[in-house]
Amino acid sequence: MKKQIIFAVSLFFLSCGTIKAQQDMAKPILKNNIKLKSDLMTPEALWAMGRISSYDASPDGQKIVYQVGYYSVKENKSHHVLYMMNADGTNQVLLTKGSKNETDAAWLDSNTIAFISGGEIWTMNADGSNRKQLSKTDGAVEGFKFSPNRSKVIIIKSMPFHEVIKKNPDDLPKASGRLVTDLMYRHWDHYVESIQHPFVADVTQNGIQNAIDILEGEPYECPMEPFGGIEQLDWSIDSKNIAYTCRKKTGLAYSISTDSDIFMYNVDTKKTVNLCKPADYVAPEVDPTKTLAIQAVNAPENLKNNVGYDQNPQFSPDGKYIAWLSMERDGYEADLNRLCIHELATGKKEYVDWKSDVDAFCWASYPGNSTKEIKSKNGRKVTVSSPRLYFLSVWEGCCNMYTVLHSGHVFQLTEGWHDWTSLQMANKGNALIATQQSLSHPTDIYYVLPSGKFVMRNDSPKDKVFKANAETWQITHENDHILSQLKLGKMQQYWVPTTDGKKELVWVMLPANYEEGKKYPALLFCEGGPQSPVSQFWSYRWNFQMMAANGYVVVAPNRHGLPGFGQEWKEQISGDWTGQCMDDYLAAIDFAADSLPFVDRDRLAAVGASFGGFSVYYLAGIHEKRFKAFIAHDGAFNLASMYLETEENWFSNWEYDEAYWHRPQMPRAKKTYHDSPHKMVEKWDTPILCIHGEKDYRINYTQGMSAFNAARMKGIPAELLIFPDENHWVLKPQNGVLWQRTFFNWLDRWLKK
Repeated sequence: MKKQIIFAVSLFFLSCGTIKAQQDMAKPILKNNIKLKSDLMTPEALWAMGRISSYDASPDGQKIVYQVGYYSVKENKSHHVLYMMNADGTNQVLLTKGSKNETDAAWLDSNTIAFISGGEIWTMNADGSNRKQLSKTDGAVEGFKFSPNRSKVIIIKSMPFHEVIKKNPDDLPKASGRLVTDLMYRHWDHYVESIQHPFVADVTQNGIQNAIDILEGEPYECPMEPFGGIEQLDWSIDSKNIAYTCRKKTGLAYSISTDSDIFMYNVDTKKTVNLCKPADYVAPEVDPTKTLAIQAVNAPENLKNNVGYDQNPQFSPDGKYIAWLSMERDGYEADLNRLCIHELATGKKEYVDWKSDVDAFCWASYPGNSTKEIKSKNGRKVTVSSPRLYFLSVWEGCCNMYTVLHSGHVFQLTEGWHDWTSLQMANKGNALIATQQSLSHPTDIYYVLPSGKFVMRNDSPKDKVFKANAETWQITHENDHILSQLKLGKMQQYWVPTTDGKKELVWVMLPANYEEGKKYPALLFCEGGPQSPVSQFWSYRWNFQMMAANGYVVVAPNRHGLPGFGQEWKEQISGDWTGQCMDDYLAAIDFAADSLPFVDRDRLAAVGASFGGFSVYYLAGIHEKRFKAFIAHDGAFNLASMYLETEENWFSNWEYDEAYWHRPQMPRAKKTYHDSPHKMVEKWDTPILCIHGEKDYRINYTQGMSAFNAARMKGIPAELLIFPDENHWVLKPQNGVLWQRTFFNWLDRWLKK
């Protein structure tokens, strides 16, 4: 059993002693077998849940080490710990005993675990004993990966960067000004005054030594901003080469391009080659104020050079191949995310023939091609093949697991209303461990055992998806002690006709206390992205079960622009933010109001974040009295100003087509700027809550303030919840609780009178 430790942190320290001693006295925040005060979800119950993140299976497949984050609302902080368990989920043991965060656990052998604590690499035995510090970097380690032979290690560290923001004079140490000389001076939530670099170091009996910067003298980041991690680098099986992801651009060129490549660095020669492009490749000149879709960089003859996002390389177990995720076009962050397989000996590339985005993947453990031809009982020749790679992909609102065989055929392994979110091989056979979540259940770890043989007829079309069963079972139950005390809303699925003659999948969540025959207020959930799926995600902010617990029906359409319904459906939204997707929103809420007997058509609201917030601002001007209230979080309000405010200029260029000052304008650009929500304020007549983080550099907080100011100047009831210390998300516990309380207080005020 997991040890139960009181969910609290003492911040009272004795006045004597050093700061370090005081920190060591602090009690850790760990799992607590709490008794809830209500059988309905509350913000406090949500924040009491443990959040499983990384995990790793031992080389012999017998044990799994995994990481869980716990949060204290009272202390407004988190604590990340490591657990050990058997591969079947039994004998779960807490390894972290102190107040320091312990993260990023990885096996060195079947009895030794490496992990990060205090910004250094440590090792310990599988039972938590014999802890040793390997690195000495003054707490600078941000990620690591050991070579297969354990003689070397990649270390990720940040280093000063002054290519775009100049270093202030040494005699002005308290000066707070920043002299900016080019674009991309901010990213996500911070000013770019440091970048990450990968270092390769020797692993000796005396620890980790002789670290060498793989990108020595290069002003480029690896991993890539804003969310890249150690998954963007990998070791070759012989421990001689490192594959890494990098976008070798700075300033203006960086801000308008998504062209990252996979590079291979030889540890002995210290030479680097680009696996995506020929050595003599020269990128075409581009106009930074227009979409790259129509420029030479995306001309058909240039697309063979992998000019889009290429990232997350993985070497095959036999050392002959390297695979990575690859987007075809430059400047398009929502292009089809393909699985590229590169043969190292020949440089030949092949792309898995699949209809939706690949979200994550791993190589199967089988070496070589084990495809063979046999005769079936009726004498027909069939092919029996072993898996080559496993991958995750969203289709029709659910992210499931697939395998691609050496023959190129794709088999679907899992089905159901859930999202698989990560996967890795569990042992030398074909078992996997993976994480799964849903709209009704937070992340847990599962064991996955695919069927042993994959059989197809030789005359089967290659693009057909074959079904293959996989046995799965849950091996962690991190939050069962909380979920078992809660009444949860039930999920329904509908296919709703759209105005262009198609159908959209709409998830509908019933209130937790649903009673047959009663009518309930309903929320139209507007997704962000604009190309992010409304799949079976579990959110600690936009949590559908929280909405259900507060007595609301949730109507969540997979409108045009979302992945999982074909690339044509996803790409329709670019240049048409205010057209078909808005018709889809209205079709979904009209369907709910007209056809679902439990929805009260007189008590409807629209809510959403990012592009969803933009959607709310736009719907406020066209809804024709459908809604009684709106909530927009970090939404775009004035598209002309956002064109220059956002730090990722490739996004606005692709979605809008060009800068707002161009004359004449391309048709899509003209439509986009003409339909900006700030030009619709004259038609606003409904109460609105605006939420924004001041550290949101993707959509500047002035967008939310402008929308709020406009509403109040028009005399419309409005509130503004502004977070000086949050970015595009809300990450601090007390801010998260404040967000939830403000959200539902606003809705209750207008929908529960």
